[in-house]
Amino acid sequence: MTIMARAASLRGCRELIDELGGDGAALLLRFGISLEAVASDDALVPAESLGWALESAAVELACPDLGLRLADHQDAGILGLLGAVVTNAATVGEAISCATRFISVQHAGISIRLVPDPHGQSGIIALNYRDIAEAGGFSQGVDHAAGIIHRNLFREVGDYGLRTVHLPHPPRAPVARYAEFFGAEVRFDMPTTVFRFPAELLSRPMAGRNPMLYKLALDFLERNHPEPDAGMTARVRLAIDRAFLESKADIDTVARMLAIHERTLQRALAAEGTTFTAVLDAARRDAARRLLCETDLPMSRITTLIGLREQSALTRVVRRWYGTTPQRMRMAARAQRGDRGTFLQDSVRVSGR
Repeated sequence: MTIMARAASLRGCRELIDELGGDGAALLLRFGISLEAVASDDALVPAESLGWALESAAVELACPDLGLRLADHQDAGILGLLGAVVTNAATVGEAISCATRFISVQHAGISIRLVPDPHGQSGIIALNYRDIAEAGGFSQGVDHAAGIIHRNLFREVGDYGLRTVHLPHPPRAPVARYAEFFGAEVRFDMPTTVFRFPAELLSRPMAGRNPMLYKLALDFLERNHPEPDAGMTARVRLAIDRAFLESKADIDTVARMLAIHERTLQRALAAEGTTFTAVLDAARRDAARRLLCETDLPMSRITTLIGLREQSALTRVVRRWYGTTPQRMRMAARAQRGDRGTFLQDSVRVSGR
């Protein structure tokens, strides 16, 4: 079975290759990776294509630290909803736990988990990253992923006490370059990728977290996220849920997010016995229930978030879905909670609204 990964992990790659004197768009396209796919939060490509693209660029441009350089060009935004969950978790430990659960959102061939310190040192724990790229010999892909992990930890908590990094390949760039990038000793030809750091890091708070965004993103992942090889219905549903937060949830927007043609999307949904209208209606129904029952957002804002033009339309669809009005639905939820206090009052961040 082909292992699929999100093309968004190569954001910034075209620009980096261009800076190094190459043709980034042409190189990516050579491996079947379009710029539209890279710009999408949902487009999937074979993981092997990502690996070969990085390896070829490193060789052709004589840039042995390409993976590390690319990591320097990126932030958690390349991870989409997973990035929103990880960067808005309460603590580093919670962020790693979420990454462990949902890393397949980004790449079906990756796993992340905490393990005992391989050196047996008291007070030290290890983060183990495993990637099919290790077995495939894609050392640039391994360096890129390791670089992303390190840079994002550093952005969130500053110096996190990194002791050593283990990499499962020989040094591709000078050893001093790795030491400079990670700010710690790097050991090569190890069994797998490992970051060793103090166990107390797990309780350290994440900087600038947004609890509302964390809850919404985590809820979407828990309820809607498909495995990378899942059907079109699940992929469309996830894209619609994201569009509620970021843009307009119509078929044109969703098709762009998935980097496919509208007609292709419609045919794939028809083959699964559904339509875009039906998937959108179900997504609106669930989003309305969640926003009415779990937040104190104004009715006008909820109307906008689920893509309706008038508050009267919200009343009509809620009555159709649930047999009651939005106000009564909210009151019943508050009574069931046993409080009348504010719950999740932070406004939802929606671009372009």
